[in-house]
Amino acid sequence: MKEGRKIYFASDVHLGAPSVKDPQAHEKRFVAWLDEIKESAEEIYLLGDIFDFWFEYQKVVPRGFVRFLGKLAELTDRGIPVHFFTGNHDIWIFDYLPRECGVTIYREPVIQEIEGKTFYLGHGDGLGDYDPQYNFLKAAFTNPFAQWLFARLHPNFGIGMATFWSRKSREKNLKSHGSVYLGDDKEWLVQYAKTVLEQNDIDYFVFGHRHVVREVPLTGVSKLIYLGDWVNSFSYAEFDGTSMQLKFFENNS
Repeated sequence: MKEGRKIYFASDVHLGAPSVKDPQAHEKRFVAWLDEIKESAEEIYLLGDIFDFWFEYQKVVPRGFVRFLGKLAELTDRGIPVHFFTGNHDIWIFDYLPRECGVTIYREPVIQEIEGKTFYLGHGDGLGDYDPQYNFLKAAFTNPFAQWLFARLHPNFGIGMATFWSRKSREKNLKSHGSVYLGDDKEWLVQYAKTVLEQNDIDYFVFGHRHVVREVPLTGVSKLIYLGDWVNSFSYAEFDGTSMQLKFFENNS
């Protein structure tokens, strides 16, 4: 990696979330961060739930998000790789973003070697057997026939229904887990990471999903990075080729 260049990680922006009072200002803030880092970015990893809901019909995508989509296209046109992981809220991203914006889509966690460090990267939902009910729902939502059936719905109804479900899902997660760290013994992603370490040497586990900003020491040199969110924390991680740091974006514009 060239001197001064960095790799950036962010998740859980939830663009379009009905609970956000000013959706346009919310989008502009995240775009301002992308604009700020573009001169130093070697790569950018967006680790899920960037949209609060997304579904691609054959000829229709959800309205809005033009500033964000344009910024993605600008970044990839500049030659900056943008890695886009689907989360539980934007699981129905198909080929529109890769084709129109040039991002690379990931639907499952990946183990990536970066500058001699081994990263385990994913949104964080559905890992392990800690939530069998959600794992069943995720299997249903990723089923091609279920997706085909949903595509038969008129977008006004389908997107409206899905937005309602998305809000209820978020409310349920906040009630059951909240956005606070529950402790090593109760955080299922910490437990999951420790099982992965039994078979793999990983330097950094990087997850979203929990809306918690935290660095968790695991075993040896291994750490788990919770990226937080862009609804309340406006947080991200930065890797300079040697170490990871959690940071917060302050938009002074």
